Amino acid sequence: MIDYTALYHQLLAQHGPQHWWPADSVWEMMIGAILVQNTNWRNVDYSLANLKRATDLQPARILALSADQLMTLIRPSGFYRHKSQALVALLNFFKTHDYQISQMDATYSTLELRTLLLALPGVGPETADVLLLYVFNRPVFVADTYARRLVSHYEQRPLKNLTYAGVKQQLESTLTTLTVQDFQEFHALIDEFGSELLETNQKGS
Repeated sequence: MIDYTALYHQLLAQHGPQHWWPADSVWEMMIGAILVQNTNWRNVDYSLANLKRATDLQPARILALSADQLMTLIRPSGFYRHKSQALVALLNFFKTHDYQISQMDATYSTLELRTLLLALPGVGPETADVLLLYVFNRPVFVADTYARRLVSHYEQRPLKNLTYAGVKQQLESTLTTLTVQDFQEFHALIDEFGSELLETNQKGS
């Protein structure tokens, strides 16, 4: 049985706190979570810089843009038509709650918030969990590709047999002593150093 809590503390001791998500505001974090889908962060940076110059990343100002204006600004991230629609849907979701994140946090359970987020176009399980973890500070595990590769390696299970939902449920049921901040750090550490850790272990095996 793999002790993933111990693995988390091992990674934290080796690399220190990562202070993720890389953003100056909660809106930048949310926008980045949409734009980073199927691309790398360098491309997201270009899009964020464009949006920041045009709107200061204020949700109401982004929603005031025309579809063509928004697509042009986020073009560096790729899939700009799909992502523009997802971004508008997400920001409109917050607009219906007067952009009051703290009030939404107090109103909905984690399951309710996740269900609402998953109902939005362009928001899949990974993006929904990232938003829950970093916007609403809910203790959820983001079972992204790096995380599934980690589980596959340590448990000697074929990666193709590891589903997002299965790994999420497994890890959340075992990481019961971790705080929200720990879950945030664990996700960051896995994404930053998971591949490095796997390469080191494979060389030593």
